[in-house]
Order: sequence, then C-alpha cells, then structure tokens
Amino acid sequence: MTNFNELFTNNTETVFLYDQHCLTEKDYYLPFALTDTLTTFAGINTQPIIHFWQLDQAMILGMKDTRVDDLKSGLNALKEDGYNSVIRNAGGLGVIADAGVLNVSLILPNEGNKKISIDEAYTYMWDWIKCAFEDTNHSINAFEVTESYCPGTFDLSINGKKFAGIAQRRVKDGTAIMIYLSVTGDQQRRGKSVRRFYETSLHENFGKNGYPPVNPSVMANLEDLLQKKMTINEVKKRLISVLLDNMSISIDEQIVPKLLTSDWFETEINKQTDKMHQRNLLLKQL
Repeated sequence: MTNFNELFTNNTETVFLYDQHCLTEKDYYLPFALTDTLTTFAGINTQPIIHFWQLDQAMILGMKDTRVDDLKSGLNALKEDGYNSVIRNAGGLGVIADAGVLNVSLILPNEGNKKISIDEAYTYMWDWIKCAFEDTNHSINAFEVTESYCPGTFDLSINGKKFAGIAQRRVKDGTAIMIYLSVTGDQQRRGKSVRRFYETSLHENFGKNGYPPVNPSVMANLEDLLQKKMTINEVKKRLISVLLDNMSISIDEQIVPKLLTSDWFETEINKQTDKMHQRNLLLKQL
C-alpha cells in the first residue's frame, strides 16, 4: 500500500471535493478555467482539492494539435463522428471526452521548499489509481503506449492496453495533476475518431513530426480490462474511499460550491474563461 501520508501535508485535515459531472458544449471552457482557479486557490491557502469533471462528446485538443497541416478538415472529420472540439490549456496532444470518460484533477499546494517534482506528481496519481483498484488483482503499469492518442511516459495500462493518460499543470504555488480514465463506452470508436482526425489533418504526414500513429487496438476501457461492470460513479467512490481508508482526513463537498459565489472566485474564473475564449478563437475562425 502506498504511503498516502506523503500525498498531503501533515496539517491537512480536510480535502475539498468538487464534482462537475458531465458538461455540454456551452460549458466546455468551465473545467479548464476552474482548474487554474482552484490550483491558484490551493497554493494560496495550502488546501488540497479533488475535481471530477466530464465533457459530453468532445475532442480536447492540445496546442500541438492546432498546428496540424489541415486543421479544418480534421475538425470536420471529428464533427462527422459526433465530436465537438475545444482547445485546452495543458498538454500537447488531444484526447476524447464523453459520458464514459472520467477526468480527475488532484490539486496540491507547493509549500516552501517542498515543491513537488514532475515525476513525483505523476507517481502520486499512478499510486492513487493503483490503490483504488488494488482489489481487482490486475497490475496497473505506467509506460508510454506509443500508438495511443496523447502518448506519454505515464500512460496507465493493464496487460499492455492503455486506459488512462496523465498530464499536469502548475499555477503559482499549486500543482494540478490531471488524469482521464476511459471507464466505459466504445473505446475503439474513440480511437478510430482520433486516428481519422490525424489522418485527415496530416495526410501524408500522419504519424510523423511528433503526432501519434494512433492504433485504436492498443487502448481499452477499464470495464473491459477488469472484465466487470464499472460505472463512473463507482470509480469516483473507489478514489475517495481509498483516501479515507488510508488517511486521517475528511472530504468536504460543500465548500467549493459556496466559494464559487465569492468575489475572488468569480473574478478569477472570469479571467480564466476569457483566456479560454482567446485560446479557442482559432476554432471559430475556421
């Protein structure tokens, strides 16, 4: 069992939890704006926060994705497959979001000289996921699945099949460690849609210049890999339960909704939302 006492500071008694559930297209910017706002808040107030969120039928593009040879054709291919698009503020390559994919942000403060290293941050998330599914008797490994979409050193896989990817974002004195978990739904369809995006937008440059040669067969859902029915809500419960079972903390779901109505939060979220609008102007101009 991982030593979860290293995850939070010795003074941590309460971890804030905010669950945004599944957001439709009109609210696509919100989780990204909120992540930066919560990360800033966490650093200022030395307050760990867990943020659950989902988007309905979206390809979350990284900045590198906006530099493909023919972005408009790629976006049209996604639209034909039923996916809208949004450009995020972290990570270089795109991932799919839908009702079967859970996004989790573990937001931690950096205290003084105890700044969390990049590898430590990734390892915290990996350990958390491993412990949440320890009872399934499946090994969860971390290595780059090169033919997956958005490949990275800390891709999480079972029997070589990727089901999750981790990114991180640092804002002032806070660190947001973010993971998407493919829990249920048609993962093959997701992979085929991302492959089609790159094929259509890169043409003869598909799989070159740092863009992944996406092969849908190297990815799968947790539900399929564990060979048991798995829901988004069950995954959330597992993640929270493993913290409560191994640490002397409480989880508070009431505070963040109240904080969101404060002047500071409204100002920060509006500022971050404006940045998302600016970042996504490119999509509206095509």
